[in-house]
Amino acid sequence: MTLQQLRYVVEVANRGSMNEAARRLFISQPSLSNAIRELEENIQMTIFERTNKGITLSKEGAEFLAYARQVMEQAELLENRYLNAKPSPQHFSVSTQHYAFAVNAFVKLVQEYGQDEYELALRETKTHEIIQDVKSQRSEIGILYINEFNSKVINRLLKDGNLIFNSLFKAKAHIFVSIRNPLAQHAVVTLDQLQDYPYLYFEQGEFNSFHFAEEILSTLSHRKSIKVNDRATLFNLLIGLNGYTISTGVLSSDLNGNEIIPVPLASDETINVGWICHRNAKLTKLGTAYIEALEQTVANEGR
Repeated sequence: MTLQQLRYVVEVANRGSMNEAARRLFISQPSLSNAIRELEENIQMTIFERTNKGITLSKEGAEFLAYARQVMEQAELLENRYLNAKPSPQHFSVSTQHYAFAVNAFVKLVQEYGQDEYELALRETKTHEIIQDVKSQRSEIGILYINEFNSKVINRLLKDGNLIFNSLFKAKAHIFVSIRNPLAQHAVVTLDQLQDYPYLYFEQGEFNSFHFAEEILSTLSHRKSIKVNDRATLFNLLIGLNGYTISTGVLSSDLNGNEIIPVPLASDETINVGWICHRNAKLTKLGTAYIEALEQTVANEGR
């Protein structure tokens, strides 16, 4: 097993494609495939599963990748210190539900740790994809919530993926509304008061089960509802249609201005928002820094 082979594995995992990884490594695709297969034969393990649709990490491969990343990180530290090498571009990815505080923390991370070159990724995506991203180590960290309703389903998927959930904060239910929405004047709103307003929620695609919904109380029926895919569209509809969505109550005015505000919802529901990571993977320097930025951001925004 060589550092070069580990570098190949990490690059293929990062790109999700042999062809793209080979292009970035400046070698031919057959040479890269042969090097990976030779490594798999040497360690008697299938790192990547090949199908007609492409390649994916095997369960054992995900664990191997966690260790490979740690070795590569240490090797780069040695090279930078003793060989006066140019620092390698920093890599970090996070997948998250549509939380403004997660974006705010990402901004702080880049401002503090961004150097001349970096390749970072922030994926606001669907709940099931967050879990799959971290399981396959496409992302180092995932951000989602667990509550009494979805915990059995989510925890089973985390266990199957060898992932762990780390609580970030617990929150009572709130709605987000425009400051011009009549509900914005209430200290607390009830479910009955919401009936005349459009309910906005995030689409979950193929896994559109209530258990994967980003919004609690997902089984309630609504006379008016609009499904969206991104946070900017949802915020525009909150303002343009006097709609509402149900969330944590944590909102960053630094990034979103003061047009949208949280209002407490009369409900006994509690949301446990946290971050997930691979059980066998030690957080990288940027991963650790991002968690610190998350905790600071949440603390500053009123939790």
